[in-house]
Amino acid sequence: MSPLEIIYQKAREKKRTVVFPEANDDRIIRAVSDVAALSLARPVLLGQPDKILNQAEKIGVNLDLNKIEIVNTAGSDSNPLSFGAMLVSKGEGDAMVAGAVNTTADVFRVAFQIIGPAEKGMTVSSYFLMIIPDCPYGEEGAFLFADAGIVPEPSPSQLANIAIATADNIVSLLSYEPRVAMLSFSTKSSAEHRSVERVQKATQIVREKKPDLIVDGELQVDAAIVSEVAAKKAPDSPVGGKANVLIFPDLDAANISYKLVERLAKAEAYGPVFQGLNKPVSDLSRGCRIRDIINCSAIVAASA
Repeated sequence: MSPLEIIYQKAREKKRTVVFPEANDDRIIRAVSDVAALSLARPVLLGQPDKILNQAEKIGVNLDLNKIEIVNTAGSDSNPLSFGAMLVSKGEGDAMVAGAVNTTADVFRVAFQIIGPAEKGMTVSSYFLMIIPDCPYGEEGAFLFADAGIVPEPSPSQLANIAIATADNIVSLLSYEPRVAMLSFSTKSSAEHRSVERVQKATQIVREKKPDLIVDGELQVDAAIVSEVAAKKAPDSPVGGKANVLIFPDLDAANISYKLVERLAKAEAYGPVFQGLNKPVSDLSRGCRIRDIINCSAIVAASA
């Protein structure tokens, strides 16, 4: 099965409730109708029911109220985004999808403050699911990239936490065995720099915390994903040439890389999906397509 087929199947099996606080956006209404029709989740729209139903009728969408719940937020002191996070934090929703209207900063702040970290001191970060067509690398072209959305300059311990969380998510999301590459501009001390040392320290922390996890670093990206290059640069690496989880040294590298891969390799990029929270939250781009909303909904439903 393709990565999305695996995710759809998991989402259907789990039957999770996903909250959508941006029901004033036509794309959300259209996507929620499809999420319900595909049985990917039980969607909850937030807003004034009459307005939502009138808007749906106006754009030619039939919202099946046997499968979709509309929660009236009229009179609430909270804005819909905060209201949605509170529903999730109280267990009335399993996950939330937002960002079609709100900024990443707004979505993250509400998610962090209201839903909260899964554990005290947990590094809350994010990943992107990257699916690259006709690509022999990764897991038939599928990778998780982290952290491309939240932590600008992670410390070694934060970088290690990001790696562990992302490895856990490729298992929960796709049932793939994680093979984690801690990326750098250096492979196995081919260069000396404080940023290289930071990745080396992070790799050691991951190994201490998760001795059974297949992880290696520091690796240049070609050594991480191309077997022929790995054979020359890192012949003894357990990850070399086979990585499906790419952990970038900082937000600059991760964000630039995912956008380059998306645009130049025509990859599908889904996320950022926040990790390290009590419940999963997917942040959408404000330029998102209906397809993006549907697939991000399936991702949080499958991993919740």
